[in-house]
Amino acid sequence: MNHPPPPRELATKPVFWTVSISRLFDLFRDITLEFDQQATIEPIQLGFEEAVAHIRERLQTERCDAVISAGSNAAYLKSRLSIPVVIAKASGFDVMRALARARRITPEIGLINYQDPLAELEEFQQTFDLPIMQRTYVTVEDARAQINEMKSAGIKAVVGAGLITDLAEEAGLAGVFVYSAASIRQAFEDALDIARATQLEAPRGRHYPVPDTLRAKHALSEIRGTSEKIEALRQTISLFGKSPASVLIEGETGTGKELVAQAIHRESLRKGAGNPPFVAVNCGAIAESLLESELFGYDEGAFTGSRRGGHAGLFESAHRGTLFLDEIGEMPLPLQTRLLRVLEEKEIVRVGGTRPIPVDVRIISATHCRLEERVANHQFRADLFYRLGVLRVQIPALRERSDDVIPLAEWWLKNALAELGARASVNLHAELQTCASLLTAWHWPGNVRELRNLMQRIALFLSVEPLQALTPSLLIKLAPELRNGNSTQIPIAMNETDADIGNILQRFEGNRALAAAHLGISRTTLWRRLKSGQ
Repeated sequence: MNHPPPPRELATKPVFWTVSISRLFDLFRDITLEFDQQATIEPIQLGFEEAVAHIRERLQTERCDAVISAGSNAAYLKSRLSIPVVIAKASGFDVMRALARARRITPEIGLINYQDPLAELEEFQQTFDLPIMQRTYVTVEDARAQINEMKSAGIKAVVGAGLITDLAEEAGLAGVFVYSAASIRQAFEDALDIARATQLEAPRGRHYPVPDTLRAKHALSEIRGTSEKIEALRQTISLFGKSPASVLIEGETGTGKELVAQAIHRESLRKGAGNPPFVAVNCGAIAESLLESELFGYDEGAFTGSRRGGHAGLFESAHRGTLFLDEIGEMPLPLQTRLLRVLEEKEIVRVGGTRPIPVDVRIISATHCRLEERVANHQFRADLFYRLGVLRVQIPALRERSDDVIPLAEWWLKNALAELGARASVNLHAELQTCASLLTAWHWPGNVRELRNLMQRIALFLSVEPLQALTPSLLIKLAPELRNGNSTQIPIAMNETDADIGNILQRFEGNRALAAAHLGISRTTLWRRLKSGQ
């Protein structure tokens, strides 16, 4: 097979490690041969804790640009490694083809997928009139329990990743592997994109917050919930993905604005151009003097300490992709003027430069504040506001979709326990139901982020005392604020006054970390809001 030469911009041959413990190992090995001219690729036949320990030890003396893995093993590595982890994902076509192979074995078919159910399955069932039992899992114990349940129900063949097929065969069932060579090949291509972006765009030698300039990691399927408001949100995201217009995302702190932004990007027509970049920057986390050079780049000699040859800004990095401007309401007025000009002219001029550089970028911005009020107070340009908000998305607060609280709590608690290596109680669902009145009555000022953080706190306690049941009394012990929960309270993140925040800070005896955690905001945001009230 003839291979194209490595892309010219990759000055150094990237190093990738593939990590697998099942039959995926052989597929990785076969695909590696196709990329041996473009990257140095080494297989690691380990999983979970052993793989993490092995990789961390080697990273002390060796370089690795990305790890390539799949399924639950990949998710485990991604949460524990400091280097990029590219997750190989089975496509809808892979699933249909695997189900067709399973059908040739038996009509009694089950499918087990990591974390999320597969939307393609319903269409496949309707098309081929084929009943299929579908389950999801988080931990190995979950997977084994689902397979045992399927076996008891008369299932004869199970479709899934390597772990699932291995466990199915251990249980005496037929295991049908879901991944194809095309899906694994795409993961290798994604790893090359990451290496290219890292070599070309990753800032060096900086000591201030920098954005992740890689690809969007979250898709529409990761917006969890079954309430009408969340279903409407998913439909809006799918619709807005079909338009190149700018999008303004509005929502309280902790509602998942960047998750929505990435989902819009993944649904975008631009995805037809390969794997377009998704570049994110928090406009409130970088000083004004640095934010300008981050966004627009700079030419050599623009200021003391500037890099030889200059530096491409985030607009150039996001060319033909999406630039996500988080906390857009915090952008200083002078930069708002420059941003408006870029949107109108579709070109940027680097700091210290004179040459216009054309850019093709879709802007998605987000804010937790009400920009209309800032416009009225002359803190935000009206013309920029209307330009950014051609399409607008309002993310519902968690208290507005209380039906999703318990399912979300169960989901995050299971994941948090899995990350700690603890087994979830078989009665976990029933135990959470006994706590439902407490959880749904609370107004969740930090929204889904606050709920996730609480589940991580509970998981830590349950992992230390695995025989302890999750009861209302335990919940109150770990989260005393729930005792006086009131779903009609005013949401803190959007409407809390500076005086109220001061009272909360006083309640926690001046401890800003505890106050920020209670409010569901970062300590930086707390400090900024306290300062603005002085």
